Amino acid sequence: MVLLLILSVLLLKEDVRGSAQSNERRVVAHMPGDIIIGALFSVHHQPTVDKVHERKCGAVREQYGIQRVEAMLHTLERINSDPTLLPNITLGCEIRDSCWHSAVALEQSIEFIRDSLISSEEEEGLVRCVDGSSSSFRSKKPIVGVIGPGSSSVAIQVQNLLQLFNIPQIAYSATSMDLSDKTLFKYFMRVVPSDAQQARAMVDIVKRYNWTYVSAVHTEGKLEEIPLDLLFYVVMSRSIYLALIPNKYIDNEVIWN
Repeated sequence: MVLLLILSVLLLKEDVRGSAQSNERRVVAHMPGDIIIGALFSVHHQPTVDKVHERKCGAVREQYGIQRVEAMLHTLERINSDPTLLPNITLGCEIRDSCWHSAVALEQSIEFIRDSLISSEEEEGLVRCVDGSSSSFRSKKPIVGVIGPGSSSVAIQVQNLLQLFNIPQIAYSATSMDLSDKTLFKYFMRVVPSDAQQARAMVDIVKRYNWTYVSAVHTEGKLEEIPLDLLFYVVMSRSIYLALIPNKYIDNEVIWN
């Protein structure tokens, strides 16, 4: 673990390409390889209200954010060290911070696309010096796909951008049913069940234990309310009664059935 933390620090570099609207320079984790996988993790909290216009992210998410960066670096290291998995091929990555905010995630997605476009022009010999000669400069390799971001709403916006350039996206925690529509999101895949599948799974558990009256609690937010709406619809069709669902709750508050 200590070695992995040191590796994470060594791989971090500052992205000096900042936008005109943002004064913050993004830190990027890069691991070289023959194939580069992009990733959008929420390493920082989303911008506070007074910093939204600057897209200045909040504090570091030591567990949620850092752990995902370490997990990806560790996974690639394990794959690359096994000669039987991808012989003569080394996987690399470029990890960028989405800050759990759509504007920041889109900004970082544009950087992925920019690198891919420049690399394509280099392969086609379109990048030349002012005197007309071919450029010997080689930029970073294009990414083959993007992992993340975590939020469904942010993942939808990122997919709308990435699919314009035929870049695949794999989400690890986006559960919105909208993302299941392949006519709208052709290059999107995920490794978690959708809200509808989760609702059916919860009802199956309730039926397994012969419960007929249950209550449910959810965190605040429109996306969090959707699975509960689906759960309500499913349980009503199976003769299960659902108690009052509070929209909000506070710490140490006891909710009685």
